[in-house]
Amino acid sequence: MHCSRQSLVLCRNRVALVCLAAAVVVLAASRFPVRSSGNVPAAQALESVVLPAQGSCGFTLGFAALRTLVGTETIGECLEDEHFNPGNGNAEQRTARGLLVWRKADNWTAFTDGYVTWVNGPLGVQRRLNTQRFDWEGDAGASGTEVIDASPAPGAQPAVTVLAAGDVAGCAPAQRAGADATARLLDTHPGAVLVLGDAAYDSGTADEFQRCYAPTWGRHVERTYPAPGNHEYLTPGAAGYFAYFGAAAGEAGRGYYSYRLGDWLVVSLNSNCAAVGGCGAGSTQDRWLRATLAANPVRCTLAYMHHPRFSSGEHGGDVTLEPLWRALYDGGADLVLAGHDHNYERFAPQTPSGQADPQRGLRSFVVGTGGVGTRAIPRQVPNSEVRRTGTLGVLKLTLAAAGYDWDFIPVAGQTFRDTGSASCH
Repeated sequence: MHCSRQSLVLCRNRVALVCLAAAVVVLAASRFPVRSSGNVPAAQALESVVLPAQGSCGFTLGFAALRTLVGTETIGECLEDEHFNPGNGNAEQRTARGLLVWRKADNWTAFTDGYVTWVNGPLGVQRRLNTQRFDWEGDAGASGTEVIDASPAPGAQPAVTVLAAGDVAGCAPAQRAGADATARLLDTHPGAVLVLGDAAYDSGTADEFQRCYAPTWGRHVERTYPAPGNHEYLTPGAAGYFAYFGAAAGEAGRGYYSYRLGDWLVVSLNSNCAAVGGCGAGSTQDRWLRATLAANPVRCTLAYMHHPRFSSGEHGGDVTLEPLWRALYDGGADLVLAGHDHNYERFAPQTPSGQADPQRGLRSFVVGTGGVGTRAIPRQVPNSEVRRTGTLGVLKLTLAAAGYDWDFIPVAGQTFRDTGSASCH
């Protein structure tokens, strides 16, 4: 059988011949990394895969989330566990009704039943025939395919909830107790979980992720969207971080990605600049960020990373992040979240250089209150509106079509709250 460069072909024993589109879906519900550009290689036939008995396999991480989103009846039960296909570098899993695929080339996931493909791209979950391509797909216009408009129907999406904090879990008794306390907040609040870096102390090793993070915030890994912190990079290449979160962390070695939540574009950035070739104007990450913002002309945008551009805390603000802030400002973004300093702080909207700008400025939060402890706030920098140390907790954001609400939720036994609302630009 010959497979064209514009499609993926799955040959299934006793079931169906499947052609899967070249650009597939982002991880749904808990994984929505933005696709990269470039040619997409064809998949290999999988007749050689030995299937376990039905019932001995399971769905994990992104495939589990995609099955929930598309529907368990549509995708069916698993016929094998997720596995790496060395022929194309993809993760794949056969089901009773088709094929789940995570593509190394562009970080999308998809499901096809041999006739229809479910796509969760930059505009959310969409469905098309295998002979069609959405206009945002890399091989739109390929020979033999019909290009269709991917624009969503008019009308606002329901508001979505985000729960965010960084500096989360260590194995020392006090650090573990803090992570346990904030994890209990996640237990009782639905929504996407944003980890603002430094998930596992002290060095982000695979062992620390399993012993310190997994028993606490790891209970919610299926709905987690992480960003890497400096402690993750104390393990070379942040290998423990990328191994633990898998495709949810974006491409290994890069660690930045974007996705859609409701009407919002959400961008996870890697503020460990030296590890990704810099964060300056014209850097790879800067160019990617500007392209992503240009390709997604939405009203409301949220970005998050580990290091703060502005902070009154012990570490203070990081001026090397100004170019990324400039890209966000130029692209009309609204909110920026960070951790690193172990305290809570809210800033009024401001420019990348720190000038107050109530009309177009970026409102930012430092939420380094995920569990490892808090530290003193030695100063007050301009435009800082609220500062708090000594309280662990998470920031809850409610993201609506034209604005957002914020609410800092403390752990049990604490009373500090910070709430408010604002409109998008």
